[in-house]
Amino acid sequence: MPNAAMRSTFERIIINQFTALHCAQARQMLDWSFEQLSQKSRVSVPAIQRFEAGEPIRDVTRLALAYCLEAEGLVFFPGFAPGRGGNIRGTTPDPTGREDFAQLE
Repeated sequence: MPNAAMRSTFERIIINQFTALHCAQARQMLDWSFEQLSQKSRVSVPAIQRFEAGEPIRDVTRLALAYCLEAEGLVFFPGFAPGRGGNIRGTTPDPTGREDFAQLE
């Protein structure tokens, strides 16, 4: 599978499995405020709040949140609370290389 196709596949998986509940639970596990997650992920506080409230956000924004939280050692599986992944890195690709990164909310 070519690199771009693999990245796209991983992105689709993350977009579909990283939920608003995961985001809220991860913030709680890390004892982070909306502002701390915003600063570390480069996603605006209002976008994080909208996401956690169940409102839609752009795919690149969801990827940026997942990428940031996975960098802290968290892993996400559908239907389960986030877990600690030890020194395992997640599969979320760094969203800064995406064409739509400038549209980050």
